[in-house]
Amino acid sequence: MLKFVKSHMETIAGIEIYPIISLTIFFTFFVVLFWWVFTAKREYIRNVSKLPLDN
Repeated sequence: MLKFVKSHMETIAGIEIYPIISLTIFFTFFVVLFWWVFTAKREYIRNVSKLPLDN
């Protein structure tokens, strides 16, 4: 089954760009998330962490 899919995908012109695009999106998302975590204000993090217990 995998050989069929692989051989079929190799015949499509321009398909090699999709893994590059998905890697770029994945990498960008986690870099932005990492940046947000380290720049978030401590007071905001404390308030958000207490939300589930405020019933």
